[in-house]
Amino acid sequence: MLKRSDVVITGIGLVTPVGNNVNSAWQSLMLGKSGIGPQDRFDMADYPCKAVGFVRNEKAALDAVFSVKNQSRADRFIHLAVLAGHEAMTDAGYSCQIPELRHRFGVYLGVGVGGLPGIVDAVHSLQREGLRRVSPFIIPKIINNQAAGWLSMQWNLQGPIVAVGNACSSSGDSVGFAFRAIRDGYADQMLAGGCESCILPMTIAGFGNMRALTSWDGDPAAASRPFDAKRSGFVIAEGAAVMVLERKDLALARGAKIYAEIAGYGATSDAFHITAMHPDGRGAIQAINTALEDANITPSHVGYVNAHGTGTQMNDPLETMVLKNVFGDFVNPDKANHIAVSSTKSMTGHMLGAAGGAEVAFTALALKNQILPPTINLENPDPACDLDYVPNVARPASFEYAISNSFGFGGGNSVVVLKKA
Repeated sequence: MLKRSDVVITGIGLVTPVGNNVNSAWQSLMLGKSGIGPQDRFDMADYPCKAVGFVRNEKAALDAVFSVKNQSRADRFIHLAVLAGHEAMTDAGYSCQIPELRHRFGVYLGVGVGGLPGIVDAVHSLQREGLRRVSPFIIPKIINNQAAGWLSMQWNLQGPIVAVGNACSSSGDSVGFAFRAIRDGYADQMLAGGCESCILPMTIAGFGNMRALTSWDGDPAAASRPFDAKRSGFVIAEGAAVMVLERKDLALARGAKIYAEIAGYGATSDAFHITAMHPDGRGAIQAINTALEDANITPSHVGYVNAHGTGTQMNDPLETMVLKNVFGDFVNPDKANHIAVSSTKSMTGHMLGAAGGAEVAFTALALKNQILPPTINLENPDPACDLDYVPNVARPASFEYAISNSFGFGGGNSVVVLKKA
């Protein structure tokens, strides 16, 4: 039987609408600063949604770690993953000369949609200019596993590479799977997280016609409004989050910085609907309970929940109900030492397949710094959303455990439990 190991996070890389590295992204969250702005890359005059969460001004940093030639052979979701992966590996104290047992260092990355921009461009080229104008690199440019593949090639990581595709739960699941691989003895280190870049007329039209996107027509920075009575949907965003997960004993032996320990993981399916959560929240409830059981803790141990918190009419009251079901009186704001809840999507927007990984990283930073990120734009709380959502201003706190929730289309639910290092 393989020996079980404790697993810690020793490196983080972030490329998000609120910042293109860990320091800038975290400072933005602490200041309650939104990364959401107007869409200025194509005409949206006829679209009800005008706000998006773009990654901006990352080109110089990308050119320093990924050649222009290679950039042309990879879609944008891969560019963002390479940039975040470079920061994570550097932050963890690794260079290209990584540990000798390279076959025990792998990459699991969550990708929800993947190379849709490349597909759209190739279809246009085929229709307008004929088959000879379709790039021979189009397939490796767009397929989801190529983000993990490029990271493995850049860092000579010869362990398993996997693209986890489970909609908005993708990168939460990737962290959970990587955690299990190390804990159960199949790997020593893993890169885990997710990436996404698919802000296109097609996706805005599709999500918009589904009535999932916000119809907010005021200041774009105020468009993402989780738990607020005036919320009208989520804000589509792009980004990448990559973390180095490592056996705790190896991390301690090399004197690595440790952000947090991963203590548990739970995943379920609602088995209910292609887009809607189960009205009783059964899958989400079970995922949280499974994760707590995996961590060998009770609900009373948890001090903070990074909520899925999308700002849609359906998600927010349902997630509130789920948390009340699991945590009972511990989420009552009137109770001393109650559990705080916040949605960092209020600042980043919804990064789809990258969201869960970014939110695990934010939760790890919250534990390390003992500060709770706020839920901004929470001005008129929905009566059905009556928990402590850390409204508008970050708050110091003392807590040992936290969870990060991710719920996706198709019914996937992913919950990661983190422990203070």
